[in-house]
Amino acid sequence: MKKAEAEYGFKFLVGPEHEFFILDENEFGEKVHSDGAGYFQSTPHDKGEPVRNRIIEILKSCGIQFEKAHHEVTPSQHEINLECASPLNAADRTVLFNYIAQMVAAEFGYHATFMPKPFDDFNRNAFHIHISMQDRDGKNLFYDPDSEDSISDNCKNFIAGILQYARETSIIMASTFNSYKAYILDKEAPVVRGWGFRNRSSMVRVPYTPNPESTRIELRNPDPAGNPYLQIATLIAMGLYGIKKDLKCGRPDIGSTYKKKYRYRVWDRRFLPKSMYEALVEAERGKFLKEVFGEEIYNTYMSLKINDWEDHRVHITSRELNKYLT
Repeated sequence: MKKAEAEYGFKFLVGPEHEFFILDENEFGEKVHSDGAGYFQSTPHDKGEPVRNRIIEILKSCGIQFEKAHHEVTPSQHEINLECASPLNAADRTVLFNYIAQMVAAEFGYHATFMPKPFDDFNRNAFHIHISMQDRDGKNLFYDPDSEDSISDNCKNFIAGILQYARETSIIMASTFNSYKAYILDKEAPVVRGWGFRNRSSMVRVPYTPNPESTRIELRNPDPAGNPYLQIATLIAMGLYGIKKDLKCGRPDIGSTYKKKYRYRVWDRRFLPKSMYEALVEAERGKFLKEVFGEEIYNTYMSLKINDWEDHRVHITSRELNKYLT
């Protein structure tokens, strides 16, 4: 943030979307769905509305205003969006939000989880990050009334930086081996490195807004298992690199990126990494994270994540036993 303002005169507003599951417990102690409701369904199908309302009430008492709250696509999944804030404030609020959500769920006899992908065949928990850029006078620098598509060259450079470094920063945005089980077709998690207008299959989306001052972009690949301070800082750094190097974002995605025909390859730079291992290799090969974080934070973070991957890699699961034992 300091570098952006000192070198470019840029300030940012950030608005993460908070998605989480509210789960019940069966007689075997297993975490199971607490309802069977779908997108925007209300009570009595939506069992989580009292929990959401209580979370919102506590946030208000902390001086934090919410924008919207609703049941998400998957059974037991919920979303609460807060008003936009400065990047550091948004990261602080995220830590507070996660704590409050888990405490309130427990009060109601439920279990709140921000695990990215707790269920097969359902959508994941995402941590979509909306971001806009202003000058020192508060003018939105992503909007350009004279541009054919109403977004500025700065905005396009910012998007280009995100696309350029998406693979080598994936270990920040999707920081667990479970995170990568969400990158599958037609489950609302982006799989292709691309951008588009109002396109929910794109990794970077430019949402519709009737107010030019609300022009922003939305990064759709992060999830809530990550460190919000590192995620938001990395997002800003990617965009600044795009502006500094005058990178080009190319044409926007047209139609669903899930329906395009791709010849499957194990290693394909058109896509986001499909596993934590692939993400670690990209981070290790690249220079971006080392430059942004410095050696100490980079080395410590990578050490933690490599250990996490190794622990996963050598662990025998019940699925393997069922599939290969006989």
